[in-house]
This record gives sequence, structure tokens and C-alpha cells, in this order.
Amino acid sequence: MASAAQLIALGISPEKSTLFVQSHVAEHNQLGWIMECIAGFGEANRMTQFKDKSAKGGADSARVGLFTYPMLQAADILLYQAHYVPVGEDQRQHIELTRDLATRFNTRFGDTFRIPEGYILKSGAKIYDLQEPTNKMSKSAGSVAGVLEIMDTAEANTKKIKSATTDAGREVTFDEKEKPGISNLLTIHAALSGKSVADLENEFAGKGYGDFKAAVAEVVVEYLRPIRSRALELLDDEAHLIKVLHSGADKARTVASATVAETYKNLGLVL
Repeated sequence: MASAAQLIALGISPEKSTLFVQSHVAEHNQLGWIMECIAGFGEANRMTQFKDKSAKGGADSARVGLFTYPMLQAADILLYQAHYVPVGEDQRQHIELTRDLATRFNTRFGDTFRIPEGYILKSGAKIYDLQEPTNKMSKSAGSVAGVLEIMDTAEANTKKIKSATTDAGREVTFDEKEKPGISNLLTIHAALSGKSVADLENEFAGKGYGDFKAAVAEVVVEYLRPIRSRALELLDDEAHLIKVLHSGADKARTVASATVAETYKNLGLVL
């Protein structure tokens, strides 16, 4: 429920967009299995998320579900004949895999899927952990101290930003290699304030990291305040959220079932 409430609070209107729970539409797993059947073991093994997880915790720590996840993600996209897929920079590889799988299927079995394109922001497409600014900010991080949450209180997010790892020196300048911590905070400020990184560098010239962190915290808190407030309102009416998700699943299933039917027909399978 929390994810649905946050998406609506962020501006995704159920009147214009289709919100649903993936597991409520069985066609995702149906097409996901087909994507697994046409994917090569080598290309699946090259997906960085699986490689990183395996490298950190050993082969036994990485589950088969993580290994096959990119193929399910491809099904998520291809089921709805998406033109564009808005993703973060870390998902670029998965979009390329989706394009490869769709092209491969179309070549072997006839035109079935639209070849999607990734839509990746030029700035802010990848935000890094506040405590480990060389790693991406992730809900699955080992510690929540480096992760900004929409539903966190203003005080909690302010504390996280003011405690963010910074770099040697005092200059507020963008340099991802030498100053990853400050560069990450500059990216966050620019993404939410609409100011350019260059303008922010000029604005904070001669000021220290403390002043800059306080400014970033203020921007983040004020940006998230109305979103959090709206999300809390929505969560107070869980019945409405459930209705939205069930209605969305019905709409999604109509499109997804047509795609699966076309896929099965082109494969020569009985639906």
C-alpha cells in the first residue's frame, strides 16, 4: 500500500495511469518464462546486479530469482508494448537486454514486440548512498543511514544529509572521482531545486560543507513535505487504494493477455 500511496502522491494519477500489483497479473510470469527460454546463460550472467551480489556474498548468497529477474523485467516492459521506459542509470543494462530479447524473438518467430527505448535523465539518473557515495542509493542497502525515504520525517532526512560522508577539502565543487560525496549532494540539490550544478558551485563558493549540507537538507525536506503529507492521507483510506490497484490490474490484464496470446500464437503454442 505504501508504494501505491507514494506513487499517487508523487503525481501518478490513477485516472491517467494504470497502477497495479505485478503479482495480480499472471501474464507477467507467463511471458517471463518465455523470456528465460530465449535468453542465453552468458548474457544473463553478465547482469551487474547478480554479479555484484555474488561477488559480495558468494554464489550461495545470490538466489536464482535474482539471476532470472532481468528476464521478468523484460516481460514487464514487453507485455505492454512500451515505447519508452523511464529508469535510472543502473537499469540501462536491463533495458538493453530487453531490447535484445525482443529483437531476437521478433526475428525468430515474427513481429510480436515493440522495441522499447530507455528514458534516462541527463542529470540525477543515479543517486548514491549518503554514507557510501560510490554505491548507489538503494532500499536494499545494509544500512538505512545513507538512504533518503519519502516517508521519513523531516528530522530524520535532515539528520541523514547532515551526517552524509563528504570528502577532503572544503570546496563545494563537482568531481565524481575525487569528491564523490559532495558531487552526490550537488546532484540531489540540482535535481530538486532546478538549479544547475554550476550555479550551485558559484552560490556556495567560499562556504563550507556544513552550510551546503544544511541547504541540501532544506531543499529535500521542503520538496518531500507535501508528498509525504499526501501519501499519509492516502494511507488512511486503504480501501480506496485497494480499489485503485484492483481496477488497475483489470485494465493491465486486458492488454497483457492480448500480448501473451499473440506470443503463444507466434510460437505455435496452445493458449
